[in-house]
Amino acid sequence: MVRNKTKKIIQVPMDEDLLERIDATAGIVAESRAAFIRAACQQRLKNFEAKERDRLYMEGHQRHPEDLDWAESSAKLLSKRLPKEKW
Repeated sequence: MVRNKTKKIIQVPMDEDLLERIDATAGIVAESRAAFIRAACQQRLKNFEAKERDRLYMEGHQRHPEDLDWAESSAKLLSKRLPKEKW
């Protein structure tokens, strides 16, 4: 099922200085104010999601830490193999 992606118009209070900087930068990158703000919001969400994934990974690692014997044997094997790789 295809979802209708209509855009919703919102109002966001903003300091005059910030708005002027947004408009100036949007002009330099040749996009509208709305497109610039949308892209900034999307980037902020991606950053948040990446930090959340990192947090979950760290929590999981703390609950189930790496076995040191396994880590040492893996490091030894890689140290023998990696110099032979053609990068």
